[in-house]
Amino acid sequence: MTTRRRKASLSADRIALKGLRARGRHGVLAAERELGQEFVVDVTLFLDTAPAAAGDDLARTVDYGELAQDLVKVVEGEPVDLIETLAQRLADVCLARELVESVEVSVHKPAAPIPLPFGDVVVTIERRRA
Repeated sequence: MTTRRRKASLSADRIALKGLRARGRHGVLAAERELGQEFVVDVTLFLDTAPAAAGDDLARTVDYGELAQDLVKVVEGEPVDLIETLAQRLADVCLARELVESVEVSVHKPAAPIPLPFGDVVVTIERRRA
C-alpha cells in the first residue's frame, strides 16, 4: 500500500510533538556509548480528536506531556547501535496509547560522528497499529 493511500485511510487529526531533546548513548562507536550525545525527536500521532474536543476531555486524547516523558525515558535508556532501532522503540511507545492509529517518528542525530560538515542526520519511520 502506498504512503498516499495509507495516509488517506487514517484519521486526518494529528498531534505533533517536535524538537523533544534528550541525551542518549546510542551509536556503534565506543565514544558514542561512553560520552553520549543529544538526540532530537519529532513524533506525529494520527488519531481521532473529535471525542476529546466534544467533551473537552483529556482522557479521550493523548496527554502529550506524559508521552514526552515516556519518549525521553527511551532515549535516555538502554543504548542501541542504530537510530533506526531507537525510532522503532519510540514508535512502540506511541502506539501503546490506545487511541493512536498511526505514528510518524523522526530521530535526529545532529552530532553524528561524520568527519565532514553537515546539518543533521535524521531517520524517519511510519508505523501503524497492527
